[in-house]
Amino acid sequence: MSVKQKERKGRSLKIYNMHIPSHILMVLWVLVAVFPVYLLIINSFKGRMAIYSNPFGLPTEWTAQNYLNVIQGGNFFQYFLNSIIVVVVSLFMILLLGSLAGYGLAHWRGKIGRGVYFFFVMGMMLPIKIATIRLLELMKIFDLFNSLWSLFFVYIAMGLPIAVFILTEFVHGLPKDLYEAAYIDGAHRSKIYYSVVLPLIKPALATVGIYNLVPIWNDLWFPLIFITQEDKKTVLLAVTRLQGQYATDWPRVFALLTLSALPVILLYLSMSKQFIAGLTAGAVKG
Repeated sequence: MSVKQKERKGRSLKIYNMHIPSHILMVLWVLVAVFPVYLLIINSFKGRMAIYSNPFGLPTEWTAQNYLNVIQGGNFFQYFLNSIIVVVVSLFMILLLGSLAGYGLAHWRGKIGRGVYFFFVMGMMLPIKIATIRLLELMKIFDLFNSLWSLFFVYIAMGLPIAVFILTEFVHGLPKDLYEAAYIDGAHRSKIYYSVVLPLIKPALATVGIYNLVPIWNDLWFPLIFITQEDKKTVLLAVTRLQGQYATDWPRVFALLTLSALPVILLYLSMSKQFIAGLTAGAVKG
């Protein structure tokens, strides 16, 4: 082995040793993150008494009765459909309005444009839950109480600030030559938006979509306040039906939570590459 090869091997070993602590921390973090999911899944296959006798171990007798009780014993599919409708409509409007606002603010130079952009950014600093009482009054005034429309408006307002922040920086970072070429070809602003801007900001749209998907799907606060009718409840709100004053059917609760988490996990796994790419690019552009 030559001297250069030995030096290369020594440098590679040194770099490898430097990465060992970070790898150990990553493994520990993965274990911490996966452990609650592990408890959620294994306890959903246990009997009611088995959870108290052995909450951390694998079931001695695996049973799918909890899932059957959740599906057959209530309006699970109606709750699931309500959650999907709320998420799909809210995300669509957040992405549409956020991309339009980002496209406009990225090319709107001047104090007014910066003021509008700052107005949206301020929405990231103010939690919308502090206005719950006023929102409840508005829902009653406009006759939106016990309606999915009440959730649409709240979630759209909740997701627009981060959408405008990310998408504006993305659109602002696009090459100006693309706009000039489109203008030369006779394209109007709407044509440029649909044909040029939207295809190029797909990673950012995926980032905004997943970033808002999780809090909207897992939200319990606003459905609990705005929805009282049984046929308008969402999946997470249905969990409260399984919690009694003196006893809680924990196996069914875990089964319902597992079923409700599946769509979010599957969507994230299918779009994880675009999510990471969009999040990274959004951090360095602008």
